[in-house]
Amino acid sequence: LAPVTELVDLCRQTDSLLVVDDAHGFGVLGREGGGVAEHFQLSQAQLPILVGTLGKAFGTFGAFVAGSEALIETLIQFARSYIYTTALPPAIAAATLTSLRLLRQESWRREALYRRIDQFRRGAAALELPLTDSITPIQPLLLGADGVALAVAGQLREQGLLVVAIRPPTVPEGTARLRLTFTATHTEEDVARLLQALDRVIPPRLRRCRVVS
Repeated sequence: LAPVTELVDLCRQTDSLLVVDDAHGFGVLGREGGGVAEHFQLSQAQLPILVGTLGKAFGTFGAFVAGSEALIETLIQFARSYIYTTALPPAIAAATLTSLRLLRQESWRREALYRRIDQFRRGAAALELPLTDSITPIQPLLLGADGVALAVAGQLREQGLLVVAIRPPTVPEGTARLRLTFTATHTEEDVARLLQALDRVIPPRLRRCRVVS
């Protein structure tokens, strides 16, 4: 998670606008899945421009910008990418409304998801894997060199585990990593299998690494 509350304070001090792209937060963070805004209890004044996607936790398609009436009207009139974009199909809009209702009313998916995250982080700590500090379903495992990250991802793929290697320029040089992503449908057995596989393929020289933020 970005230090959002600190960014809010900085924007207030410098008379700046804060824009948050919360693609991965919606449906996951907050008591009702409201994302970063709900997690940090931010008002519209504190978070004037919020961008989200409907293609991840919502399971549908599309994206949105939330903000003041003046902001939205400006985008409608002047944002070229919006002007030349067609509306969402009615069926997608209806499905999205259903997803929103389920996300707000049925917390058991988030509860299951965070049980798996906790299981993984406890297991990774026991194995002294170089995890970064994340409470979200995205768990970065820092490996450093591009070649190491690619090799480990390949070994995991051979064992039937899809784990993506993230390399520069997406991340800074020397911080290549595996991006482990959990969902509410993963089971205890799935996480245990992943930990066993990581124990086999992570080089010993990368163990006992300091957890970084």
